[in-house]
Amino acid sequence: MEIDKNLKGHALAFTANVMWGLMSPIGKSALTEFSALSVTTFRMVGAAAAFWILSAFCKQEQVGHRDMLKIFFASLFALVFNQGIFIFGLSLTSPIDASIVTTTSPIITMIVAAIYLKEPVTNKKVLGIFIGAMGALILILSSQATSAGGGSIWGDLLCMIAQLSFSIYLTVFKGLSQRYSAITINKWMFIYASICYIPFSYQDIAGIEWNSISTAAIYQVLYVVLCGSFIAYICIMTAQKLMRPTVVSMYNYVQPIVASIAAILMGIGSFGWEKGVAIALVFLGVYFVTQSKSKADLEGVS
Repeated sequence: MEIDKNLKGHALAFTANVMWGLMSPIGKSALTEFSALSVTTFRMVGAAAAFWILSAFCKQEQVGHRDMLKIFFASLFALVFNQGIFIFGLSLTSPIDASIVTTTSPIITMIVAAIYLKEPVTNKKVLGIFIGAMGALILILSSQATSAGGGSIWGDLLCMIAQLSFSIYLTVFKGLSQRYSAITINKWMFIYASICYIPFSYQDIAGIEWNSISTAAIYQVLYVVLCGSFIAYICIMTAQKLMRPTVVSMYNYVQPIVASIAAILMGIGSFGWEKGVAIALVFLGVYFVTQSKSKADLEGVS
């Protein structure tokens, strides 16, 4: 029974990261016909609708007023800032670069946890952060010389800021996921995010000439909404309940591999030796960080 539970967790984490890996090239392609603000709003509103429909068939949970306020701020960091900044970053850089930057998320989360949760900074953690930072720096600097891949230093930096925003959400609002189900949290987070985006994106969406939009672009947006948001968020939050966070975070490595293969096949990305070195350094850095002892481990030793 324990083996089945473990396999389920691995399968869900793998599925979520494959979907996110594919979202970079697919989302990049959709941005050729839709504005970044429009795609982000479609994602928020579409996912909110999907979660509310699903919640109608699930056990209803009552959320307290104080927790509702926390969920609002959680939605700002997890969705409004994270997804909004990422989509704008993706519109400026290549899908391969964007996906590689996302692998720095565990490193950034460790830094935020050390500041906010007072997690110990061990030698392995420092070494991992240094190696991972080198990989990210090589990626950003190589983007300046990239032409075919469409890389951009500003796009890469925006994608990295998006990871910082999500890391703050994971660390500061960790208690919410322990009190409520993934469906309950997501249905409120996405509705709050939709309310934040609609006023700013109304003109963009109203100005869309739907007759000139290709069927492929519509399917690409549907993928971002249903697979990259709705299904992926359910998978990853369920996996977090079945496995240790460090194991779940290791599946972030799947994203750049999937995105690189898909982008090259779609003809919207290129892969040079610099990106290969960047991936290797980031993976090595995150490995060292996740292998370092946590606060609980050190307290257990003492």
